[in-house]
Amino acid sequence: MSAVIGVSDVAAAAVAGGASARTQVRLAGFGGQGIVLAGMILGKAIALFEGANAVMTQSYGPEARGGACSADVVASRGRINYPRVVAPDVLVLMSEEAARTYGPHTAEEALVLVNENLVRSVPAREGLSVLRVPATGIAEGLGRVIVANIVMLGFIAAVAGVVGLEAMKNAVLDSIPQGSEELNLKALQAGYDHGTALLTGAAAPTRAGAAKGAVPVDGTAKPLGAATPRQGKGTR
Repeated sequence: MSAVIGVSDVAAAAVAGGASARTQVRLAGFGGQGIVLAGMILGKAIALFEGANAVMTQSYGPEARGGACSADVVASRGRINYPRVVAPDVLVLMSEEAARTYGPHTAEEALVLVNENLVRSVPAREGLSVLRVPATGIAEGLGRVIVANIVMLGFIAAVAGVVGLEAMKNAVLDSIPQGSEELNLKALQAGYDHGTALLTGAAAPTRAGAAKGAVPVDGTAKPLGAATPRQGKGTR
């Protein structure tokens, strides 16, 4: 089995952990980027279309639109006894302010997903795995920067080991306005394709502290608790 840096040790452990696995995900950006919607879609994908349990909470800064905000999702195959994210295993940074606000607070071996078009302050602590995606640039290329959040959801499906692409597609279609399906599915697929390209070696992710012996894990992104990648119809 080939080893590819790209999926965090924590996400891989969640896959191996089966029914008792608990994964904490934090999506952070600024008001107006659709962070809360992305959190709702992720939670729905996990709970409705992967058959696991999920809880979503949200937080806004005092500035609301334009200020830092976050959406937290706790996912588990077992019972969720505490609904809050304490130290995210997967941290998604969509803006520079979010990186400064939330970047210092992760699990020790977290996976950090960065919107490289807007984030300059990339966390670089020992043990972190960092993957970059030009979510804003991809969205602009599709004609609507507003779907950068959906691009990031596709990226999450590819690299985070939390949920499969088909479940994410179902959740997106269940959450977006009628008439926007084609655009949103293109955005989701573009983010997913970028992630799979990273995992297959088309581009090199960065692991903080890799020179000091950080151990890469298998690059196959699997949904939470699943034995194999979920490419077909999501579990209900």
